[in-house]
Amino acid sequence: MARTAETPPRSFLGEVKDAVTPRATLLVIGVTVLQLLFIASYVGALHHPRPKDVAFGVVAPGGAADRTVARLERLPGKPLDPRALSDEATARERIANRDIDGALLVDPDGTTDTLLIASGGGKTLSNALISLVTELEKDEGRTVRTVDVAPADAQDANGLTPFYLVVGWCVGGYLCASALAISAGARPAGLRRAVIRLATMALVSIVGGLGGAVIVGPVLGALPGSVAALWGLGALITFAVGAATLALQCVFGIVGIGVAVLLVVILGNPSAGGALPPPMLPPFWKAIGPALPPGAGTWSARSIAYFKTNNVTTPLLTLAAWALLGSAITSAAGARRTRPRL
Repeated sequence: MARTAETPPRSFLGEVKDAVTPRATLLVIGVTVLQLLFIASYVGALHHPRPKDVAFGVVAPGGAADRTVARLERLPGKPLDPRALSDEATARERIANRDIDGALLVDPDGTTDTLLIASGGGKTLSNALISLVTELEKDEGRTVRTVDVAPADAQDANGLTPFYLVVGWCVGGYLCASALAISAGARPAGLRRAVIRLATMALVSIVGGLGGAVIVGPVLGALPGSVAALWGLGALITFAVGAATLALQCVFGIVGIGVAVLLVVILGNPSAGGALPPPMLPPFWKAIGPALPPGAGTWSARSIAYFKTNNVTTPLLTLAAWALLGSAITSAAGARRTRPRL
C-alpha cells in the first residue's frame, strides 16, 4: 500500500502572515490611533478646568457699575466677560435666556452683594463663579449671598443628566448605522437600500428618543422639562448622528464608522459642555463643541430642562443640518450605484 505523505505543519509565523492582511493591518492601526486620540482629547479638554470669558452681568447704581466692570475686566486670565445691566429683572431675564451665566447685584447701602447663578447650566461653572466672586468680595471687605435662579434638579445631582442622555442618543445613532453596515455592506447597493436604511434610522430614532425621555423623566425623575420636547430632541439627535454615520460609510466604507467615532465620541463628547460647561473648556474645544451633535444636543437638553426651552434655535438648526446632509449624501451614493453603467 502506498504511503500517503503527511502535510508538514505550518509555522506560527506563517499563520500570522496569512491572518494579518494589509486591510486588517490598516484597521488595527486605525483603532490604535483612535485609542490614543480618545485619551488625548478627554484629558486635554478636561484636565485643567478654569473659567474663561464667562458672560457675566453687573448691576450697580451710577458709576459703580462701570467701575466694577472695569475691575472684573482686569482680572488675571480674564475669567469673566462682564457687562453692565440696568437692574435685577434684566439680569434674571438674561440668565433665563442663556445670554449670560451669572450676575452680581451690588448693594450700595450695605456690605453684602448678591450673586445670581444658574446651576442648571452646569454646576461646575456655578461653583467656579461662587468661588471667584466670594474671593473678590472678600478682598473688598464685602460678603456675597448666592441665589440660584435656574437650579439643577435635586435628582440631577451633578447637573450631568442632560449630557448623559445626549450621549446615549448619540451612541444609539452610530451603533444602529454601524449595524446596518456590518449586516449588509457599508455602501448601500442602490437608492432603494439607502432609503430603507434611512427609514430604519428614523424608526429607531423615534423609539430611542421617546425611550430616553421617558427614562430620565417619568421613570427615574432625574430631569425636569417636557417629555414631548425631549422626545423630539432625542429623535433628532439620534437620526442626525445615524444619518451622518451612514453618509461617512458611503464615502469611506467600513472606515466611516471610525470617522463617526472620531467626530462624535473623540471630538464631540469632550467639547459638548457636559462635564465642563463651554466657558470652562480650552479655546479649541469651546469653539468646536456647538457645531457637533453632542454639544448642540447637550445645550438643547439643558435649555428644555431648566431654561424654558430658551435659546435653542441655533443648536437645533445645527442638528437638522447634520441630519439633512447625512441623508442627502446617503441617498446620492445609493442613486449613483443604482444608475446603469454605459
